[in-house]
Amino acid sequence: MPRIYTKTGDDGTTGLLFGGRVSKADLATEAYGTTDEAVAVLGLARALAHDDGTREELLAIQRELFVVGADLAANPKQRARLEPGTSLVTAEMVARLEARIDSLVALHPLPGAFVVPGASPASAVLDLARSVVRRAERRVVALRESGAEMNPETVRYLNRLSDLLFVLARAQSGGPEPVSREA
Repeated sequence: MPRIYTKTGDDGTTGLLFGGRVSKADLATEAYGTTDEAVAVLGLARALAHDDGTREELLAIQRELFVVGADLAANPKQRARLEPGTSLVTAEMVARLEARIDSLVALHPLPGAFVVPGASPASAVLDLARSVVRRAERRVVALRESGAEMNPETVRYLNRLSDLLFVLARAQSGGPEPVSREA
């Protein structure tokens, strides 16, 4: 039986896709680690979702987040191994999220104020996933601002995904949710 541990990370480094190693404290590691965290939280949301369609949609999103993580974990010096003009995260992925947001908003109009999460277990976990995706987005922006070579679709994808998760949480709430009153 193969072992799960390799001991290669005992020195505080981790391997990159297409070779190379970086510190586990590297901005890229922080970014793709946060996307991995989002995948795990979405797994809990999927387990709590009210219907098969939402569970299937969340599974598809989890799989896409693996693509986002791979894009962030790719060694920039070895990206030439990808076909010319291709990237892992694409504009088409962003467009699919936008279309899904629009269709959900048509079915579930958004509240006019800030929503207090927790109307149902499924909606609460989707709101948690949204906040983790927002953190991943901030980590990716920090990576970009550090001068790292970036796929511009990655930030756009994470931004739209957090919007989609907000709308999905409202759809999974099971009814009216408490809203914050304006001061």
